[in-house]
Amino acid sequence: MFDRITLSKQFKKRIADERPRLYRMAYAWCCDPALADDLAQEAIAKGLQKAGQLREAERLQSWLYAILHNCWRTHLRRQRPDQPLDEEAFPCDECPETVNQRQQVVDRVRGAIKTLPLGQREVITLVDLKGFAYAEVAQILDIPIGTVMSRLSRARQALLVSLADVQQQPQTTIRTSLRRVK
Repeated sequence: MFDRITLSKQFKKRIADERPRLYRMAYAWCCDPALADDLAQEAIAKGLQKAGQLREAERLQSWLYAILHNCWRTHLRRQRPDQPLDEEAFPCDECPETVNQRQQVVDRVRGAIKTLPLGQREVITLVDLKGFAYAEVAQILDIPIGTVMSRLSRARQALLVSLADVQQQPQTTIRTSLRRVK
C-alpha cells in the first residue's frame, strides 16, 4: 500500500515542497548559495529515488534532512576543508544605515556559526533554526542523543561568548540613527 503512496503525485509534490527548507539548512551548513542549491537538489533527487525506503510517511521531513546530511558529508569528503565564502547580497528595502547595521549583525552571527566545529554547527542549525527535537536530530545525524545535547550546549556557549558584544548593543541604535537622518 505504501508503494502506491510513494508513487503518487501528491507524495512527489510533498518532497518537492521541502526544497526551500532543505536549501536553507544546506546554506546554514555550507555558507555557499550555489552549493546549498546543489545539495538540496541532490537530496530531493535521492529522496525521490529512494521513496520506497520511507516507512513512515509522517517522518518525511526528518528523512529528507538525513539524506541532505549524507549529501553534505559526501561533499565534504570530496572537497578540501577550506573554501572561500561568497558574499551574499541582501535586498535594500529600508534606509542604508538600518540595512548596514542589520547586515553587520547577520555577518557576525554567520561568522560565529561558521567558526563552530562541523558537528556543533549541524546540531545548532537543526535544533535552533529548524526546530527539530533532540531525538530527531540524533536520528538525522545518526549520533546518540547525549552527543546532540552536549554539542548543542557547547555550540550555544561558544556563540554566547563570540556574540557577547552584539547582545549588548542597545536596540535604540537604529531608531537614533533614523532620527539623525531625518
